[in-house]
Amino acid sequence: MAFVPFDDRDGWIWMDGDFVPWRDAKTHVLTHALHYGSSVFEGERMYGGEIFKLTPHSERLKRSANLLDFDLPYSVAEIDAACKATCDKMGLEDCYVRPVAFLGPEAVSVSASRNKVRVAIAVWDWPSYFDPETKAKGIRLEWAKWRRPDPATAPSAAKAAGLYMICTMSKTAAERRGYADAMMLDWRGYVAEATGANVFFVQDGVLHTPPVDAILDGITRQTVIEMARAKGVEVVVRHIRPEELSTFSECFLTGTAAEVTPVSEIGEYRFTPGVLSLGLMEDYGRLVRRQA
Repeated sequence: MAFVPFDDRDGWIWMDGDFVPWRDAKTHVLTHALHYGSSVFEGERMYGGEIFKLTPHSERLKRSANLLDFDLPYSVAEIDAACKATCDKMGLEDCYVRPVAFLGPEAVSVSASRNKVRVAIAVWDWPSYFDPETKAKGIRLEWAKWRRPDPATAPSAAKAAGLYMICTMSKTAAERRGYADAMMLDWRGYVAEATGANVFFVQDGVLHTPPVDAILDGITRQTVIEMARAKGVEVVVRHIRPEELSTFSECFLTGTAAEVTPVSEIGEYRFTPGVLSLGLMEDYGRLVRRQA
């Protein structure tokens, strides 16, 4: 498939309450968010005409904005409705949904007291992040050079654009070396998350996953914990040291884009996708398509 830049596509984007042609959905080069990272966003998926966990995503967008000290000019219900309307306008029933809120170009200064809050929603076709065969075998990760910051120094509970710069650097470096992604540690040296997905490990039939004291509490992560416990699987939320990875038999990532993706390798450690990883991957697929 030929590469098509995201600024040169057909369609419509919802911006500040109105639909504008896709190619006209622009903002100025002196927009505050471009210079100071004052932007928050969500990543959502529509399956068969229904956006999975839409309201929790819209609620998190509002919380993220508040953590960055600005308020969205729309309610959660209005954001929900705008996401659905954008999918309808684009004629899509299976797609990726990207709401974003950011501070505009009214002033270029560290202070943002005069900058208006802009909100936009775009949707587009996006198949599985990894092809089914790759997912079944498990993807390969390397260790990231960069670490997730101390939450006393950055709003780690927000899905803030600025927090993803070290993720971009880490994933791009990993791909250059033939890996699918990178695993990040937190500032203390505990296992944190991949660049855009939470991580789970399996040990003797028990799931282990890091706490969200320094990482985003993913909505897919929450869903998988609920699914596992409903199946009678014990889930332990705790700090995990890198050297403990040698004691785990399975590993998988969770996220809106990744969905549930088994992992075969993190640096020097190896895993084999098994009953829990593959079972939860299939269960999640059925759930989001309302087949469960």
